[in-house]
Amino acid sequence: MKLLIRNGRLVDPASGFDGPGDVAIAGGRIVALGRVSADFDATRTIDASGLVVAPGLVDLAARLREPGHEHEGMLESEMAAAVAGGVTSLVCPPDTDPPLDEPGLVEMLKFRARNLNQSRLYPLGALTRGLAGEALTEMAELTEAGCVGFSQADVALRDTRVLHRALQYASTFGYTTWLRPLDAWLGSGVAAKGTLATRMGLAGVPVIAETIAMATLFELVRDTGARVHLCRLSSAAGIELMRRARAEGLPVTADVSINHLHLTDVDIGYFNAAMRLTPPLRQQRDRDALRTALADGTVDALTSDHTPVDENAKALPFAEAEPGATGLELLLSLALKWGEQMRLPLTQTLATVTSAPVRVIGEALGSLGHSTGRLVEGGVADLCLFDPGAHWTVRRVALKSQGRHTPFAGHELPGRVRWTVVAGHVAFEAN
Repeated sequence: MKLLIRNGRLVDPASGFDGPGDVAIAGGRIVALGRVSADFDATRTIDASGLVVAPGLVDLAARLREPGHEHEGMLESEMAAAVAGGVTSLVCPPDTDPPLDEPGLVEMLKFRARNLNQSRLYPLGALTRGLAGEALTEMAELTEAGCVGFSQADVALRDTRVLHRALQYASTFGYTTWLRPLDAWLGSGVAAKGTLATRMGLAGVPVIAETIAMATLFELVRDTGARVHLCRLSSAAGIELMRRARAEGLPVTADVSINHLHLTDVDIGYFNAAMRLTPPLRQQRDRDALRTALADGTVDALTSDHTPVDENAKALPFAEAEPGATGLELLLSLALKWGEQMRLPLTQTLATVTSAPVRVIGEALGSLGHSTGRLVEGGVADLCLFDPGAHWTVRRVALKSQGRHTPFAGHELPGRVRWTVVAGHVAFEAN
């Protein structure tokens, strides 16, 4: 299929380019950018007048709920949600059931995703067998099966010796370890420790549950030289540790979720289970530190932390409700909202959900790595076309994800995805 996109505003965050132009696509690749030859014989033409033509979004944390949790999300529904949100590449954590600790499970998941012909799927392999924190998985075999890194998902690794061995092995072979910094003994609460949690009678998770884990990780990185990506930082103190680690030159990166970029513990309101998230929402000073850190590059990327949850699992008292929220369809709009509030140029805003996440994944992207998250001639034709001036109201019934719980239900957000193109074919078109 030959696709011609005309009259768009081309935005390439990697190069900083922002200007008018056309895009010609053939064979799944961008063959012309800016000016397109008049003899380009397009099968289909899209008029992108008034739209931004940007690289497809890259999401570093999206649970697709297969295998094992199909009652909360099917691969079909969550991939449909991804392309509806302009997400053309996504990384899924290994906390499926069973966990992604065997090559066959990884290959099956990638095969299913490929057949849907929607977003590109990049799985994380389990760091330890069954995520039990005891025996390491066969990282080399999992890498060959398609894993882009190794993770414990939200399961804290209690044994520092096991973590040390894992980082030594990962460093030897150039693998990246993705870890959410959480002390197993301090992180068992349901809300951020503070006056609000105390007043509501909720078990609190102190900030030191994050910072103690980060301090330990940084010491292990100094010893092993391993690359570590810190998933979903949540505190101002954690940001300060990250800032020092970056200044020291440690090979560490980090992300933050759309929820923690915009919400605080006050938003829990009267035990609103939609606000039951992992990590828990913290105070305003923490949120403000996250927003600033994402803007100045201390935090690399913004993620949806997409975690579809079953209706019954949310219809419980706050402390018993399952943590999680849908986010794939909200990632672009909440990124734009943050960018507008921080008064950032559009290129810088979009970099946090395009080119910056690609740098985190790095060499594991293989041949696609040089052009994923970018607009470049000869590069892969993964594009998001959106209307920056359109506003829409988040309505649960209109979301494509099977798990429709979101803290942003009823909110009016900027930016509406009109088309999503993956490998040169139109994967989503708004009605």
